[in-house]
Amino acid sequence: MSWNDFYRRRDVLEAVLRQARHNPAGSLPFAEVPGAEEAFGTRENLLLALHYKWTQLLSGHLRAGVAGPEDADGVPGGNDIDHVDAVSNAWRTAVRDNETLRAVLDAHADRLGPVREAEQRMLAVTAGLAEPHEPAAEATKVGAAFETLLRNGPAKPARRRNPVGHLLRLLAPSA
Repeated sequence: MSWNDFYRRRDVLEAVLRQARHNPAGSLPFAEVPGAEEAFGTRENLLLALHYKWTQLLSGHLRAGVAGPEDADGVPGGNDIDHVDAVSNAWRTAVRDNETLRAVLDAHADRLGPVREAEQRMLAVTAGLAEPHEPAAEATKVGAAFETLLRNGPAKPARRRNPVGHLLRLLAPSA
């Protein structure tokens, strides 16, 4: 693929999302977007490209939220993260920043099959709810349940108090 092809495909994806903003749960705007058929050939290929865009966005948020000690050598508190909270925050941020894209993918979830299952496994493994070596079907079920909780749970999880921090605040002299 040349750079011209890359930019043409990117522009088509952006045009599809602009069109879909009016009715993201509706039919995928394929014929309505000039160049979509030439760039992607079929609606399925366009949908897969949209999912690939989502995967890139989500995995970037996940990487930023669940960075390991190998990413920040010697940073204090590097191992003190709650992976479920970090993945939840990353997923919610990605959805908030890309509402139309996520809504289009949700409307066509039945046509995404294996890539949707791979996303669910990625969520489960990254959150520490499943192990990478578990059977794919089990990790997918865990990821699907986790995704359902993300969609239907509270917008922001209840904040847990750090007992040490709480004790320090109690001991600190008040101004």
